[in-house]
Amino acid sequence: MKNVVLTGIGGQGTVLAAKILAQAAQARGWHVRTAETIGMAQRGGSVTSHVRMGNEGEHVASPLVGAGAADMLIAFEPGEAARMLGLLSAHGVLVTASNVKQPVTASLSKTVYVAAPVLEALERREGATVVVDESALLELVGNSKALNIVLLTVAISQRDAQGNPLLGISLDEFKEAIRVCVKPKFVDMNLAAVDAVCKELGLR
Repeated sequence: MKNVVLTGIGGQGTVLAAKILAQAAQARGWHVRTAETIGMAQRGGSVTSHVRMGNEGEHVASPLVGAGAADMLIAFEPGEAARMLGLLSAHGVLVTASNVKQPVTASLSKTVYVAAPVLEALERREGATVVVDESALLELVGNSKALNIVLLTVAISQRDAQGNPLLGISLDEFKEAIRVCVKPKFVDMNLAAVDAVCKELGLR
């Protein structure tokens, strides 16, 4: 079983990213269940998506990832990574964006938070933490709305100790899922984003 949690702020593309990941898994013949917690997404609130994939032929009974059960947490914003960290296993991989996007609740506070101390705390955890400089990559890609594709590209490229894709999905399968899930007029842009990130970071 592969358990993945994706978390971010409304408007960052979290739900679409989960759909793309689920599509790639289903295309492999895996049984998949997903769930989203949307809440105040359209107002800049927190969004969390769960993707559970039966990569060894398992039937997935529940769509929700339990505490400490996620193999990977993909965070579109560092504060959301910290908020959802309890779902990630001790040795699970965290892939997180590095720049702050203030949630709607920040408007109710007298202070705003900054990324540095949050990222420092995340990097002290026992498992691997991959911090993505998404601003530089989005500038390279040429489209600020490609954050979900940038982070998914990095996440899918993560390898286990034997050098195999950690989530069991190849970049080619990821690209095919993009073709299925993304509106046709945006497909080429998203595929170009995958290629640009892979070339820049030396991913395979």
